[in-house]
Amino acid sequence: MHSKAVLTQTEVTLLLAAARAQAQANQWAVSIAIVDDGGHPLALERLDGCAPISAYIATEKARTAALGRRESKAYEDMINGGRTAFLSVPVLSGTLEGGVPVIVDGQVVGAVGVSGVKAEQDALVAKAAVAAL
Repeated sequence: MHSKAVLTQTEVTLLLAAARAQAQANQWAVSIAIVDDGGHPLALERLDGCAPISAYIATEKARTAALGRRESKAYEDMINGGRTAFLSVPVLSGTLEGGVPVIVDGQVVGAVGVSGVKAEQDALVAKAAVAAL
């Protein structure tokens, strides 16, 4: 039997705070979602001025990164590269840049998803969160 780390509220709070700090430092109104390794929501924060749809998109980006065990951008790149059949994959609906897995000791324990600004800026905020852990 294998053992692996799990995200607790301590880590979730740290991830959320780091993402918020990065977004606010750039004056970006974003939504930040944190999920566990099964893509289940642990936290969601929509910063002032961010469009309501971004909360849903951020959650789906995080879910995609957690379940796929890779950045959501990988799926966007596949689709943009011509593999459009990938759009029909069940469950993964956040196939846009901005979802980043949280990896501890080589295992995905969750993910951070961000939405609200340009895709590469969303990813920058998510990566800042993961780097803080």
